[in-house]
Amino acid sequence: MCTSLTLTTADPYFGRNLDLEYHFGQQVVITPRNFPLTFKKMPTLERHHAIIGMATVAAGYPLYAEGVNEKGLYLAGLNFPGNASYPCGPADGTPAAPYELIPWLLGTCACVEDAAEQLRRTRLLEEPFLPSMPSAPLHWHLADGKRAMVIEPMADGLRLFEDPVGVLTNNPTFDYHLTNLNQYLGLSAAQPENRFGGPELRTFGQGMGGLGLPGDWSPASRYIRAAFLKCNSACEPDEASSVGQVFHILDAVAMPRGAVRTPEGKWDITDYSCCINGRTGTYYYKTYDNSQLTAVPMDEEKREGRELICRPLITAQQIRVDG
Repeated sequence: MCTSLTLTTADPYFGRNLDLEYHFGQQVVITPRNFPLTFKKMPTLERHHAIIGMATVAAGYPLYAEGVNEKGLYLAGLNFPGNASYPCGPADGTPAAPYELIPWLLGTCACVEDAAEQLRRTRLLEEPFLPSMPSAPLHWHLADGKRAMVIEPMADGLRLFEDPVGVLTNNPTFDYHLTNLNQYLGLSAAQPENRFGGPELRTFGQGMGGLGLPGDWSPASRYIRAAFLKCNSACEPDEASSVGQVFHILDAVAMPRGAVRTPEGKWDITDYSCCINGRTGTYYYKTYDNSQLTAVPMDEEKREGRELICRPLITAQQIRVDG
């Protein structure tokens, strides 16, 4: 379960909630330009775009959940169980394992158009990172601040959808979410008008234009809620306001412990939320147990290196005492 979104003010911003019932050893990881990126079936990238995002580092390799490169291209993997199918794509396409998609595309592409062109010639393999780490069933959110797309590996091929809303959650397939939006055309941030034509009716509280907005944590409902808030977003264009707005929208679809119990009896929670400035590469995050924002910049010195730069998450609650 996850939610991903884009928001452009003065700069492009990309945010996501990662909702899981367990931790996966994640940390903020910068992959500099000269860190060799190896692949199972493709040549090693000795030099590439620098990348920052949340990843697990296994055997010295960054397994990204989401990331942004120095050109401002964003790619996030979201859970897509029951629909994701590997292998898929043209039989003679460039062979890439699912876990390689983020470092490969962010390492080589500058914008959505570049990535889409590569994807049309890509074959996603059933190729796990290790035998003990099977390929995750994923679809991906791709964006650059001007355009967004959704990548879905299906049994009938690798589907690429234009994303006019800039939001992605989980199942069903993305075309369903776009169709489902039509059922909520009447929602409004403004107060509703009386359209009954007969009885004198009036609102009895603010926010009644949003009556009918779904409040549960299903992927379809989170999609509608995030889309409504993103499309009606109003904030100042400065950095602090823009970052804060992304986190406010993500908070509205976050999972508190106790809201969603998995079939295994575990609690599905929003393990972390992040916001990335696509122009500067600054990565902001907060965790379930620490609501204070932490910023990890990707300055030029960090971009031009040969070793991964890893920043363990600050997970203990940080509270400022005043007085």
